[in-house]
Amino acid sequence: MTAYTLKCPMCGASASPDATRCGHCNSRLATIACPACFGMVFLGAKFCSHCGAAARRAELSGLQPRPCPRCSSETQPVLIGTNHLLECPKCEGIWADADALERLYADREQHAAILGAAAAVPTPLTGNVEVVRYLRCPVCSDLMHRVNFARCSHVVVDVCKPHGTWFDRDELRRIIEFIQAGGLMKARETELRELERRRQRLESTERHRPADLPWMNVDTWGAAKYETWDDALSAVSELARYVLNR
Repeated sequence: MTAYTLKCPMCGASASPDATRCGHCNSRLATIACPACFGMVFLGAKFCSHCGAAARRAELSGLQPRPCPRCSSETQPVLIGTNHLLECPKCEGIWADADALERLYADREQHAAILGAAAAVPTPLTGNVEVVRYLRCPVCSDLMHRVNFARCSHVVVDVCKPHGTWFDRDELRRIIEFIQAGGLMKARETELRELERRRQRLESTERHRPADLPWMNVDTWGAAKYETWDDALSAVSELARYVLNR
């Protein structure tokens, strides 16, 4: 039997340490308050249970709230460490604008480079198949793109390139773990290897292109282009004769 040591501040019911809401009265028990890993911190706790960093969270006023892309509730402007974010108090998602995210990612990657990437890149979470739903940007209302962060993090986020990114509950913490484990560096290395393979394929295509077929204009992707349909038919016939006579 699980031993519960935390209690709901509203009704006094016992609560699991990883619960974010009270199972008895549905009061909120935890919020995103860790400026280091953006993990959920139990109300009243001074340190993050995920990484041990001191909790630093302040709710802001006077800023324009925006609708939550996930549940349409009104988001709350919050300051977590030095990061200005919008948090949904109902579904616990986070909206971060493009500038804030760029600074956040750069800071975490710099820390990872200094400390070293000793940890393994987190593996994808297993569970039920998610029903895909495209969300609208809370700034421009356009449908956002669903993106696998860094193409290999296994964390799919909703991105509006001009305005920012929406993170469902716990997704921002998982991405921070991915970055601090050296995930961005591994992603760049993989992309460089893929670009090198493409360059080699293009060079191989150019080397093996028959020099005695002047009618063929091969572009950078190896696709032939013809001015007219008659030119194309003539090219096919000439290519057939070339192959049969080799």
